[in-house]
Amino acid sequence: MRRSLLFIPGNNPAMLRNSDVFESDAVIYDLEDAVSVTEKDAARELVSGFLNCAGALPMEVIVRINGLDTEYFSADLEAVVSDKIDSVMLPKASAAYLAELDFLLTEQEKKKGLKKRINVVPIVELASSVLQIDEIVKCPRVNGVLLGAEDLSGDIEVMRTKKGNEILYPRMKLAYACAAYKIDAIDTPFTDVNDGAGLEEDCRFVANLGFNAKAAIHPNQVPVINSIFVPAQKSIEWALRVQEAARQASLKGLGVFSLDGKMVDKPVILRAENIIKKARKYNLI
Repeated sequence: MRRSLLFIPGNNPAMLRNSDVFESDAVIYDLEDAVSVTEKDAARELVSGFLNCAGALPMEVIVRINGLDTEYFSADLEAVVSDKIDSVMLPKASAAYLAELDFLLTEQEKKKGLKKRINVVPIVELASSVLQIDEIVKCPRVNGVLLGAEDLSGDIEVMRTKKGNEILYPRMKLAYACAAYKIDAIDTPFTDVNDGAGLEEDCRFVANLGFNAKAAIHPNQVPVINSIFVPAQKSIEWALRVQEAARQASLKGLGVFSLDGKMVDKPVILRAENIIKKARKYNLI
């Protein structure tokens, strides 16, 4: 369960050291787009060294490695896979690449004697990836999918806009697919770090589409994201009332009951339970 995922360039030692103070639910140590070709090796060593020396971090640790079709992939995977990370983020994902990554991660876990199973967060950022979303969400280890709108817009040769009409279809397809498999639908970063109002509007829009998290490219975006991808107080109050009414109905042997003149059955109760679960996680109850 995530709200915010903050990208941190793998070649920025200051941000690496301070990554536990930004209050994001996850940090993504980036070895790919944030790092120039001339600094790939140095960034890999820096991130690997930091992880080896760091104590337990209070957030999910994700590393975005370079793609399987690059010369950096193997070295990235060898360097970062350890019990210090929770997930690997795979750029330009496809079902075939994810199957191969699952195999290679299994090898690494056995070789290194890991105590945990590494999750995978694929990035959908190619037109071909959009067409494979239904397969991607079913791949082993995948517990969330990130939409990469910048590369996707380039791949289909359209102008990226703040309003985002050009990515409405992949957004909706990804949100539905992730909901079907109960994994995180993670929206693309909002690239204007100085437009707080625009970020808030974008967050509210995608939250209503079914996304439950959003990536950030600057620490100042994290508080806004965190404040929106949580249940509203009105929703929490409704959920608590449903929970109590369900308890009372259960004592009477009722599976279906009425609340405020509306029928309440199992799907409604489950929705209320999910709201309460998320509210408790983020200390809203």
